[in-house]
Formats: sequence, structure tokens, C-alpha cells
Amino acid sequence: MNTTSPATKSDIDALNGLLRGEISAVETYEQAIGKFKDPEHRTISNVLTRIRDEHHQTVATLRERVLAHGGTPSEGAGVWGVFANLVEGAAKLFGPQTALAALKQGELYGKEQYEKASGDKEVSAEAKYLIRGDLMTRCQTHITTLEQLVAQLEAK
Repeated sequence: MNTTSPATKSDIDALNGLLRGEISAVETYEQAIGKFKDPEHRTISNVLTRIRDEHHQTVATLRERVLAHGGTPSEGAGVWGVFANLVEGAAKLFGPQTALAALKQGELYGKEQYEKASGDKEVSAEAKYLIRGDLMTRCQTHITTLEQLVAQLEAK
């Protein structure tokens, strides 16, 4: 017998969707960090490491919330996996600015997913509070930070 309420199921589905994106973001940033290991880009590497760590913290938070709702947290990455490949290829072919622009596109996609989940009438107020609070704020901060990094590279 299934005792999961429709609201709880909606929360689990929404949170797991966001979780898959965050898992993929961690993988994407891990690849990108490797492309900025040279001394000239050490500062960028450090910033990307911080962002990756924040995505990792978000993964932990989302897993915790899915478990709290009685769900099974997703283990695999989502659509961000496409961005992971794009970032790696962009860094090899076009350089650091393009890689950072690809990361920004991934963050914009993530922001759209957060907005979609927070606007879903089936998702509980509690889940929306989490999404609209720290999670969307982090995402917007990442976008701004990546824009600043691109601007710094362009200024050189």
C-alpha cells in the first residue's frame, strides 16, 4: 500500500529533479576546475572550486529533504551532463572564456529548473521555501560570479 501523499510525491519528484541537476553540476565544475590549473588561472580555479563545493552542499541538502519525505534520492546526473561535455570541449577548443560561458549557461538552466519547481502548484510551501531561499540565491550568485570571471578574462 502506498502511503505517500500526492503533495509529498510532488515534493520528492521536484527535489529529485533538482538533485540530478546538482549532481551533474558538481561533475561539470570538477571537469572545469581541471582546465584552470595553470598558474595564470589559479584564482579562477579557486572560485570554481568554491562553487563546486556549494553545489556539493546543495546535493547533500536535497538528498536530506528527499529522505525526509520518505523518498529515495536520485544518484545520477541530469541534463547538466550535456553541459559537462560542453565545458570540457569548449575549454579545449576555444579557451577559458568559452568554458566559463558554458558554466554560466548551465547555471541559467539550473535557475530555470528552480523557478519551475518553485512555481509548481503541486509542490508544498515547505519545499518552495527551501528552493526560493538558499538554493535559488546560490544559483544567482554563481551566475553573477561567472559573469565577473568572464569580464576579468576579457579585460586581460
